[in-house]
Amino acid sequence: MNSRATLKQARLGVIGLVVLVWTLVPIYHMLVMALTPPKEAHAGQLWPANATLENFETVFRQGHFFLHHFWIQLWNSVFVAVAAALITLLVAATAVFAISRLRLSWGSGVTTLALLTYLIPAAFLAVPMYKTMNQYGLLNTQWALILSVVTFATTYAIWVLKQYADKLPRELEEAARIDGATPLQIFRFVFVPLMAPSLVAIGTYALLLAWNEYLYAFLMLSREQSMTLPVAIGLFLTNDDPPWNILMATGIIYSLPPAAIYYAFRRYMVSGLTAGAVKA
Repeated sequence: MNSRATLKQARLGVIGLVVLVWTLVPIYHMLVMALTPPKEAHAGQLWPANATLENFETVFRQGHFFLHHFWIQLWNSVFVAVAAALITLLVAATAVFAISRLRLSWGSGVTTLALLTYLIPAAFLAVPMYKTMNQYGLLNTQWALILSVVTFATTYAIWVLKQYADKLPRELEEAARIDGATPLQIFRFVFVPLMAPSLVAIGTYALLLAWNEYLYAFLMLSREQSMTLPVAIGLFLTNDDPPWNILMATGIIYSLPPAAIYYAFRRYMVSGLTAGAVKA
C-alpha cells in the first residue's frame, strides 16, 4: 500500500513538474527578450550576453512610436478594471441578497438563467454588443468596455455568491430584524461582512477579467487615447518588423499588477470561489 501511494505521488510530482516547466518557458522567453538589446533581438541566446534594462526604460519614457500614449492607456486599463470590479460586486451582491436572503419565489430561476447566459461564448455576442453600445452612443468610451465586462462577470458572480449566501446562518438577520433593522441595514451591516471572503474573490475575478480583456476592448475602443493597454500592445504586431524586445518589456510591465493582486488575495481566491460549492 505504501509503495502504491509513493508511486502515485511520484507520478503526480512528475506531471506537476512538466506543467510547471511548460508554464514557465514562455515567461522565461519573455524575460530574455525584454533584457536583450535591440541589436541582438534575434541572437537566439539562452540568456543575453549583454543584458540591459534599456527596453524597460524605453517603455517608461514612451520612447517608441507605439508607446506615445503608454501611461494614458495604462490608466485606462486601471480605470476599466476597477470600475468593472466595483459594479460587478454591487450588482451581484444586491441580486444575491434579494434572491437568497429575502427568499424571492422566482430567485432560483433567475440564478439558473444567469448561469445559462454565462455558457454562451463571449465571442458570439461581440457583434450584438457592439451594435448595442453604438445605439447608446458609448463607443470609444471606457464605459462601453466596462459594461461589456460587467455583463459577463455578473452572471458567474451571482451563481458563486448565491452558493455561499445560502450557507450563511439566518439567525443573525432575524435578530437584526427584531431589533428594527431595515433590509438595507441588514445588507450593509450583516450580509456584506459575512460575505467578505467571497466578495473579495469575485471582485478579484472581475478585475482580472477586465484587465486581460482584448476582444471587446479592440471592438469598442479605436482611438489611441481611449484604448486599453492590451489593444495598444496588439498594435505592435501591425508592423512588418515588430520591436519584440520592447513588446516583451511592455508585456512584463503590464502583467505585474494582476500578479501582485492575485498574490495579495490568493487566500480569498481559493476559499471564496470554492465556498458553498458542495451542498450539505
